[in-house]
Amino acid sequence: MKRCKFENLKIPAAHKYRLLRIASMLMLALCAGKISAQTKDTTLNEVRVRGKHKVSRDVRVSEFSPGQKVVSIDSATLQQYQLQNISNLLSQQEPVFVKSYGFNGVATLNFRGSSAAQSQVMWNGVPIQNAELGVADVSALPIMMMSKVNIVYGGSSALLGSGNVGGALLLEDDAPVFRSKDNDRNHLSFNLGGGSFNQLMGGFKGRISNSRWYFLVSGFGQYGADNYRYTTSQGAHMLMPNDTIHGASGMVRAAYKIADRNILTFSGWYQQNGRDIPPALFETYSNKKQTDRSVRLLLDWSKQTDNGSWYAKSSLIRDEVDYGDQAVQLHTGNTAYQYYQEIGWKRQFHQFDQLLLFVPLQVGWINVQDSDKTKQQDKIALAGAYDYKCINNRLDVAVNVREEEIAGQGVTATQNVFLPGADASFAVLDWLTVRANAQSTYRAPSLNELYFNPGGNASLLPEHGWGEDVGYTVKAKWRGFTVYHDLSVYNRDIHDWILWLGGAIWTPHNIAEVHSRGVETANNITYNKGKWKFHIGVNTAYVLATTVSSYIYNDGSVGKQIPYTPRYNGQLNVGFTYQGFSLNYNHTYTGYRFTTTDESSYLLPYTTGNVQLMYSMSILRHQWQFTAQCNNIWNEQYQVVASRPMPGTNWLAGFKVDLF
Repeated sequence: MKRCKFENLKIPAAHKYRLLRIASMLMLALCAGKISAQTKDTTLNEVRVRGKHKVSRDVRVSEFSPGQKVVSIDSATLQQYQLQNISNLLSQQEPVFVKSYGFNGVATLNFRGSSAAQSQVMWNGVPIQNAELGVADVSALPIMMMSKVNIVYGGSSALLGSGNVGGALLLEDDAPVFRSKDNDRNHLSFNLGGGSFNQLMGGFKGRISNSRWYFLVSGFGQYGADNYRYTTSQGAHMLMPNDTIHGASGMVRAAYKIADRNILTFSGWYQQNGRDIPPALFETYSNKKQTDRSVRLLLDWSKQTDNGSWYAKSSLIRDEVDYGDQAVQLHTGNTAYQYYQEIGWKRQFHQFDQLLLFVPLQVGWINVQDSDKTKQQDKIALAGAYDYKCINNRLDVAVNVREEEIAGQGVTATQNVFLPGADASFAVLDWLTVRANAQSTYRAPSLNELYFNPGGNASLLPEHGWGEDVGYTVKAKWRGFTVYHDLSVYNRDIHDWILWLGGAIWTPHNIAEVHSRGVETANNITYNKGKWKFHIGVNTAYVLATTVSSYIYNDGSVGKQIPYTPRYNGQLNVGFTYQGFSLNYNHTYTGYRFTTTDESSYLLPYTTGNVQLMYSMSILRHQWQFTAQCNNIWNEQYQVVASRPMPGTNWLAGFKVDLF
């Protein structure tokens, strides 16, 4: 097994002048900030804030995106899925289409009819998509390693980066809490579970702190042989071969309180996943194997002041993918690196307005296999956001801008991109809030799309366009009932959309224009009666993402749905909780997915029924939590991706114990 280490770690010389320019800009900003702070009265006034709850520690999302739709997965749901991965969670609980290649296969995200490359995944504010592929495999992200999971629907390129077109998945760790006389924050817990297909998984999480230091260590491991039965294209019932999966993940966090409201945090996250790739329905057998290894390092500094804050983060990520197929004596190994740095300053001017300025730098590079060549892509930007509240904080308006320079795009010269955006929310009544959002979007081709051999296309144009959405939220309580209803209507036009096409050799091409529009709803009713709590919720999504025009003559795509974008998608949740016991039935529906651009081939809709149980109790002064889940209880035979059958009825059970 190869050791995971940073080899040939250096930033190309082409980036040096950009680093110098960043340093100069930051020095000017720092001097301006100090001068401003010395001349301003720093007396604190009481501020009553009306608006949405801060679901994220990222100020770009929590304080400067009032009109953006942001959904936070509650802690009880995260506990129920603690032994599973992000792919399972989102496919059952959110109207996000998860494109899964099988029970142990790769899974990517599709927000509002976007492609996987247009959907960002961020860890503590740092993008963690593979720097070469431009996508993240959400099936390889164990929920146990995360403290918070938030979803941003719709693009926000000015704040989250030029690759953010369809939406973003935000994974976050809890802020470090230092021990004091009034609290005891030391903690140790263990998880263990097992289920169908010889699944076995377990993990632990421990933290210890004092008045200055905070340490957290967590780990997770899993093994499974997904030997489920499936139906071939000829109708025969077969046992899935070549289907073993195993993985391990470990994280360490250390924080030091330099002074009150001045904290330095280091995070290190290592992952390794190995999987056998089962044969597709058109294959008689498969000897394919893939191993993924990732190292993610993050240094984060934050300092709160009387009228604002400073922050800086620096991250280095190494992703390695080894793929082999013994049948054709093929072995490829790709290693991608990403360096990300961001420095920001937030200033509260009055009770009703604030300003955020930040400078992000992102450098991604790969060492081309069987050569000494290096391909890289780098982005540097100056971004800002201004938030203003008025009418007793009922109206919250934000404008944001980003000037970004992108280099290293093959034959395309260095590009300077201006990305403006604006959004707002207005509390019409105490129970009714309306919102609106408009953002310019842009995505440069990934290194894989440009240089993959064979099939890369160095002549690709970047994707660009605009996205808008409006919506409203109703929250009301009456005689034990709590009603929540949210509706969003969105529209997005993207020019030069990138789509992979081909047969034996797939190659990315630009489609002239793609128009995406649709409606999303989230509806939930809960009723409290003593120790009982009943709930019923329905999420729905209607997505129409069609080709408006194409550069490819007579390809039959105009007016047709983009491949692997279901028009209809939805989930139902109904159940109850009583003291420490909870029961939930989940039902999902996914509509037709066309597999070709001319809609000549498609996959049938499918539904799955899933049951979740959880029980918490205290035994010998320790808190125990038992979970059980049965997926696809109706034994639906279906495929999310063509020729990749999904498993029938399967179950998973486990427990968690908090020792202290």
